[in-house]
Amino acid sequence: MAIKYEVLKECSKTGARLGRLTTAHGVIETPVFMPVGTQATVKTMTPEELKEMGTQIILSNTYHLYMRPGHKLIEKAGGLHKFMNWDRSILTDSGGFQVFSLAKLRDITEEGVKFNSHLDGSIHFFTPELATEIQMALGSDIIMAFDECIPYPCDWDYAKKSLERTTRWAARCKKVHSREDQALFGIVQGGMYKDLRRLSVEQIVELDFPGYAIGGLSVGEPKEVMYEILAYTAPLLPKDKPRYLMGVGSPDYLIEGVAFGIDMFDCVLPTRIARNGTVLTKKGKLVIRNATYAEEFIPLEPGCNCYTCRNYSRAYIRHLIKANEILGIRLTTIHNLYFLSNLMAEIREAIKEDRFYDYRSKVLTEMGEEDFSFVGGCEEGF
Repeated sequence: MAIKYEVLKECSKTGARLGRLTTAHGVIETPVFMPVGTQATVKTMTPEELKEMGTQIILSNTYHLYMRPGHKLIEKAGGLHKFMNWDRSILTDSGGFQVFSLAKLRDITEEGVKFNSHLDGSIHFFTPELATEIQMALGSDIIMAFDECIPYPCDWDYAKKSLERTTRWAARCKKVHSREDQALFGIVQGGMYKDLRRLSVEQIVELDFPGYAIGGLSVGEPKEVMYEILAYTAPLLPKDKPRYLMGVGSPDYLIEGVAFGIDMFDCVLPTRIARNGTVLTKKGKLVIRNATYAEEFIPLEPGCNCYTCRNYSRAYIRHLIKANEILGIRLTTIHNLYFLSNLMAEIREAIKEDRFYDYRSKVLTEMGEEDFSFVGGCEEGF
């Protein structure tokens, strides 16, 4: 079996669950946040630094690694783990998110998706079979079925047509997938329509995957709509298999996602906003490049135990960001990834001790009505 998943504890007042997911490259304690390494690297970070802060699994992108340097080269190097010197678990997205993010550069048919390369304009035709074959060559532990991530808003008729095509593509992915050390997850679509979400769950679960993802959320819809669809969809998924919410990574979304029963998350948010001089704290986001921090000789977040906060002040980091020094964005990235890793560790401990309900209320109250003004995703800048 490619993976093993166990539910260890469930919250008595919410849908939150503590779990253990075992892959060929180790044990993952869930709920878990997966940093995004689109190009086989989490931007500005070394594998050793990621391990030091407790990163258990990272996400890389099939479309981008196919385009550059090529999956055959990575296979020749011994697979993605060896190529990027990462001996823990890896999940790869299928390229379905690029159907959304590169909408101006693609055309969709029943057979697959024609992309005009964002690098040189060359034409590449992605089919479910090719997306699966690329991921088998990469050798990631968990791979995703090829799907269509539709935009928001999207009318009911197209959302239905799209989800049914996604189901047919998922069946084609499963038919060609043959690596026994690799788990293929199915993806639920259906836009912001509850009836279509239920239909998608029924169709995808019928195909019997070892894990399931909820796609097509955090694509521009209002927060309350996202929560409503998530709260409706998550409980429909099998309880004995991992549930993955794609492209979500702000602290409030993570906490609420856990409350709805989600086990796995990914997003570029912590690394992307770090490069813009914004850091995550328990009181919300802090824009360190602002002048108000020019003479603050305290850590980004007092009490934080990350490398950045143990060694550098707000004033110094602001100086580095303003001066466009690479160290500045390395330090903000380290802090943001540590913050989310630590948040998930706290969440797991709270579920274990059956105090997640109170923990959730306390953290969300301290954070306030923070607006992260961010559309999610699993694709870093390229």
